[in-house]
Amino acid sequence: MFPVHKSVFDKTMAELNIANIASATIRQIVSLATKLEEPLGEGFVHLEMGNPGLPPSEVGAAAEAEALAAGAAGVYPNIAGIPQLKEAGSKFLKAFLDIDVPGRCIVPTVGSMQGTFTMFLLMGQRLSGRDTILFLDPGFPAQHNQVKLLGLEQESLDIYDCRGKAMEERLDAILAKGRVSAIIYSNPNNPAWTNLTDEEYRILARMAEKHDVIIMEDLAYLGMDFRQRFGVPYTEPFVPTVAKYTDRYVLLVSASKIFSYAGQRIAMVCMSPAVADRRYEFFEKFYEMPTFGDAYIYGVLYCASSGTTHSAQYAYAAMLNAAIEGKIDFVDECREYGRRARRAKELFLANGFHLVYAHDGADNSQPISDGFFFTVGYPGMTGDRLQEELLRYGVAAISLPSTGSRQQGLRVCVSMLSDEKQFDMLERRLEAFHKDFPVA
Repeated sequence: MFPVHKSVFDKTMAELNIANIASATIRQIVSLATKLEEPLGEGFVHLEMGNPGLPPSEVGAAAEAEALAAGAAGVYPNIAGIPQLKEAGSKFLKAFLDIDVPGRCIVPTVGSMQGTFTMFLLMGQRLSGRDTILFLDPGFPAQHNQVKLLGLEQESLDIYDCRGKAMEERLDAILAKGRVSAIIYSNPNNPAWTNLTDEEYRILARMAEKHDVIIMEDLAYLGMDFRQRFGVPYTEPFVPTVAKYTDRYVLLVSASKIFSYAGQRIAMVCMSPAVADRRYEFFEKFYEMPTFGDAYIYGVLYCASSGTTHSAQYAYAAMLNAAIEGKIDFVDECREYGRRARRAKELFLANGFHLVYAHDGADNSQPISDGFFFTVGYPGMTGDRLQEELLRYGVAAISLPSTGSRQQGLRVCVSMLSDEKQFDMLERRLEAFHKDFPVA
């Protein structure tokens, strides 16, 4: 029965060796909620895990089954990617982002998680003294952990109060130290669901050129700013990207959310030719491969996994081609997340919560889009306390400090709110929480 008694909660935390709830990983929070469900006999409302909440693409599944039947499982895949995927990836970027990336610069990875991990490694090596990754926070907690695991340094710029021109001033000050090799962010943002403006893309491009940094743009939720009608091939508006303003970029395009194909762990790392073909003295000595692209593919990825699942590459190629041909409207299919977010926000706001990252733009004039994530705070509570108390009421989420944010609150993921039962449970538990912790 909720709320979970504090002694039971603390005992379960200890059993799982979670010393600090605020710094616990997403998977640890999932384990904690699952463990607490056992004696209670009631399920949690899971807002912590970004699992796709829609069925996987039938086009992908059919293509993968066909590839397996043809014997793909018995043959190592080309480490640089099968030609069908590289060609489809190039066409997809042209169709939906209006940018030109040749297939030779597109490489499959075991999800964007492998893409960022291996790319961070190379970013930390490319120039002497450039051992730092700059995060535009809040960001995906696992990426912060990846940088830490690699022994690299990290800087953080919380965009909460520095949009527009203020962003340029802070970026310039950080980059002027000469330690940053790459900047990473997601757009739409995980967890805030903010979206960069055209002005901010231009700022990032200028800073990349001025300070010789490479921008890593994580497009896990490509096109999901539902305030505009993205996702019609070769038709404006195109999905915004920093690649329109600079050639110092690496894009990460995952199948996990746009095609709900998370289980097969397939994504693309898309490098500009300027990035892929640049020669580095360290790479020539260490990998005996002077160019960034060759060092990445044959030096790093080969050692990391010896390639990306053969059949999944055929699946991804088929899904990309179906989207290009207008047979899959991946953006429209994902609009369901916007509907879930609107309903969930209403429930939180009706029970004393407020949105933390609530607006886009330098003047905070536009409310954020409804989509996969949003962020909430509660008066008088730090992020870690709010996270713990809501867990005791059967609602699992992650704290904003774990995402690199300096604000107090939680990240809410709506993907698992898949039916009315889930919304009813969320409403009852938020009402109970609000009753026990009234707002003055």
